[in-house]
Amino acid sequence: MSADEGAGKGLATTATEAVNPWLIAVVVALAAFMEVLDTTIANVALNYIAGGLGVSEDEASWVVTTYLVANAIIVTATGFLANRFGRKTFFLVCLGLFTASSVLCGMAWNLQALLMFRLLQGFGGGGMVPVAQSILADSFPPAKRGQAFALFGVAVVVAPVVGPTLGGWLSDNASWQWCFLINGPVGLVSMVLVYMLVKDVRSAGSSVRFDWGGFILVAAFLGALEFILDRGQQDDWFGSNFIITFTCISGLAALLLIPWEAGRRNPVVDLRMMATRQFGSCFLVMLATGAILLATTQFLPQLVQGSFGYTATWAGLVLSPGGVVTLVMMFVTGQLSSRVQPKYLIAIGATIIALSMYVMTNINPDSGFWFFVQARMLTSVGLPLVFVPIMAASYDGIPPHKTDLASALLNAARNTGGSIGVSLASNVLAHRGQFHQSSLASHAIPSGIPYQETMQQLMHYFAAQGSSIGQAQQQAIAWIGQQIQAQASLLAYVDVFWTLMLVSASAVPLALLLRKVKLGGEVHLGH
Repeated sequence: MSADEGAGKGLATTATEAVNPWLIAVVVALAAFMEVLDTTIANVALNYIAGGLGVSEDEASWVVTTYLVANAIIVTATGFLANRFGRKTFFLVCLGLFTASSVLCGMAWNLQALLMFRLLQGFGGGGMVPVAQSILADSFPPAKRGQAFALFGVAVVVAPVVGPTLGGWLSDNASWQWCFLINGPVGLVSMVLVYMLVKDVRSAGSSVRFDWGGFILVAAFLGALEFILDRGQQDDWFGSNFIITFTCISGLAALLLIPWEAGRRNPVVDLRMMATRQFGSCFLVMLATGAILLATTQFLPQLVQGSFGYTATWAGLVLSPGGVVTLVMMFVTGQLSSRVQPKYLIAIGATIIALSMYVMTNINPDSGFWFFVQARMLTSVGLPLVFVPIMAASYDGIPPHKTDLASALLNAARNTGGSIGVSLASNVLAHRGQFHQSSLASHAIPSGIPYQETMQQLMHYFAAQGSSIGQAQQQAIAWIGQQIQAQASLLAYVDVFWTLMLVSASAVPLALLLRKVKLGGEVHLGH
């Protein structure tokens, strides 16, 4: 037996000796909820942050970018650091850093200080979730693993939904600082519970040399990619030297990474594991899941607020019933995962999500509140059917000493997939909006009879409201322009949902590639 394998079995044995694994599951799920919440809670507070710190909203958007970049950079190093210092010690350090930097974010005196503390928060948060997932994988026997991941999945899937609603409410009723300060007391309670409940693990494999070259290349690749995805639309993509530079950095790092990691005994990214049918398919499905989760969470409230005039509160209420459905479905899926093959649950879940995206392509100016609620609830039925089984299936064939690495890669897939999904949806919305506006405007010909009839009706209406003939004419032209823009925007959102439907549908054949696993038995350790 190798030193790594012995260390891995030691990790699993120690984890399972905990007094009550369900208490551990609750604690790590709470910590994961906080971290994932912070990927979206600041989005709706950007205008408040900009006003409070005296900067533009574009400058304030770096608050989101810096967090995502720090998350991407640290996530692949978590496996080594957890082995080196022990999972409990590393988890507490990350949780402490996340909590302290959250409080400092709320106390930031200018944008530069806020961005610095946000980076620290991203480093702390990026290390928490993969280790929490590994603790669950080794704390529960295979028969209970699906239920444990269901509890964890509640945190990871519901948190992005709660984030915008909570962030908007706190910003409206208190101040933007409370979007960060709220993590202080929750983080302190979590630290105490982790210290009391989780046993420390100091692995015998801690003497393994860290793959610094691989880490730097992965950090450059993912960090630059996050910059590109998050800033591309705002900075006009390849019309910006900034985006071109970071594209070159990301591409070069990716090219150098493959030969470098292929020749390493203990790589920071195990390309051989990524190339397996089981884990490789799970990785790609997690990319798609992250894309759907974050894109729909961000763009559905944006749609109802921008095109239907909903307030932030009502936009939050559109998402809230879906959160309840997700909560229930997580535990239903946890029960099903011990009876039904993961590949079938994932395929069914991806199909349901694709169907919900198809339903959303039927939006029209008369769509009401319950149309959006029901479509979101349908999405919320599918997400747990993908998320819980994919976590359980991904560990099948992974030796115990590589569970930390597998967790890190899955979380990198979820985070990167979320950024890809948001970036893809943003680009479809922008470019298709321009296309539809040009197309609709081409039919609004001033010399055309329909245009002239509409103008006459509008001018009579505005004149009846007290406007002069000249004013009524200008108001009529402006009204027609607004209607063209509104319809173009709505049609662009239809295209966004068509795109997300295709992304979700692509997960179905990937799911069917997964091999069958032994339900309720020992995990298969071979590749």
